Amino acid sequence: MPELQHVPGTFDVLPPASERWEVLLSTFARVAASAGYGLLITPTFEELSVFQRVGESTDVVRKEMYDFVDKGDRHLALRPEVTASAVRAFVQHHPTLPWKVWYAASNFRYEKPQAGRYREFHQVGIEAFGSPDPDLDVEVVALGWEYYAALGLRRVELLVNSLGDGTCRPGYRALLLEFLQARRDQLCPEHQARLEVNPLRVLDCKKPGCRAATADAPRQIDHLCEPCTAHLARVRAGLDALDVPYRIDTGLVRGLDYYTRTTFEYAGLALDGAQNALGGGGRYDGLVAEMGGPDTPGIGFALGLERILLAIDAEDLDTGQTAPPLDAFVVDFAGGETARDLTAELRAAGLRADRAFDGRSPKSQFKSADRSGAALALVVGPDEVAAGTVAVKDLRGGAPQVTVPRADVVEEVRRRVRG
Repeated sequence: MPELQHVPGTFDVLPPASERWEVLLSTFARVAASAGYGLLITPTFEELSVFQRVGESTDVVRKEMYDFVDKGDRHLALRPEVTASAVRAFVQHHPTLPWKVWYAASNFRYEKPQAGRYREFHQVGIEAFGSPDPDLDVEVVALGWEYYAALGLRRVELLVNSLGDGTCRPGYRALLLEFLQARRDQLCPEHQARLEVNPLRVLDCKKPGCRAATADAPRQIDHLCEPCTAHLARVRAGLDALDVPYRIDTGLVRGLDYYTRTTFEYAGLALDGAQNALGGGGRYDGLVAEMGGPDTPGIGFALGLERILLAIDAEDLDTGQTAPPLDAFVVDFAGGETARDLTAELRAAGLRADRAFDGRSPKSQFKSADRSGAALALVVGPDEVAAGTVAVKDLRGGAPQVTVPRADVVEEVRRRVRG
């Protein structure tokens, strides 16, 4: 029988490597909570129609979704991104505004696996509903910047653009379409065939032909209506006031159709230019209404954990440990009852403790104690059981071994490791 392995495009994360993921998640939770965002958990799969609102012209909907019909004849899809699920939850549950949430979630897209991009990938992100205020854009963008800084990343560039709104974007779209139709033969085959569906998507294409054809294309930023111009100006002033550096990138359209006005992306400059997007987001002021809810503005971002880890490695950073070492490891060669009871007592007292099982030899148990990183070994043999004592051996500092009454062990460990 062939050996079972994970499915291509997925991966396992085992200890101690998983400690790096704990750092990423705990750091993001702290940053988000500091600004009043609460944790949102949504289902891994939804009705297909939830994600079709992402945009029929996007590759996410056209090519990449894992969709299936279940045993109840419902057409479902694995979550390719979280914003649509967050909007569905908002529409369904009617939370009080403003509604500010953060998430950590697995997403699924069928695409060619490559460095930092998998068929199951992981993101952290935030969504904020209920305010069109550009200062909220500033808060959201700055929180992402703060997160990267908290991880120690320094080679990150923030790119900002405006995609306008329902007033000014249609005119710009027509202008861009006319421009690109005159250069259709320079575009990649996909955009030649689908140019009229969404000409803005060409601006995001990384293929040489499309990049050359759009080098002097009209820019949305030059065709914004007055409210969108004022909105962008306020966002830029806010970022300047908070000392968040950024660069205007007029070709930044992101990969989803629901964005309006502010769009942004964080690029990891230590990574290869073609695969350096660490995350991004933008406004989606019309999405809630499109999904059947009240006309409610929203903004958010999603940050890819796999790419962030690549950036951390590229910058040669140490994310550190989240799980502190054990305080004590119980070595029991007198039947195991003391190890069972003593580890429970230590844990109940807020100390970190472990033990061996299966009646292993003292030598084997001491090897396990040393590998565990514990500060102390608590040794119990037949003599200690008879005397009602426990031997306390220092595994790290070289202090002499002492014997203490069984009733005093917890306090002795606390004194030794906590001071």
